[in-house]
Amino acid sequence: MFGIGMQEILIILVIGLLIFGANKLPEIGGGLGRAIRNFRRASSEPDEIDITPKDKKVASPSDDDAPKS
Repeated sequence: MFGIGMQEILIILVIGLLIFGANKLPEIGGGLGRAIRNFRRASSEPDEIDITPKDKKVASPSDDDAPKS
């Protein structure tokens, strides 16, 4: 796929185990899974929410409602 073989993957996993420790690896994996899930959800949602009303009427003051001088 990316030219990464089984040996390279094992080396990366061993280095990750040495750096983070066995107790932190499940937390890191869970956080990575949540990040990927949130990214997928955000990329499939519409870009912005349309809040303009469907029946948009511009209210103009009529002559009857105007204050009289």
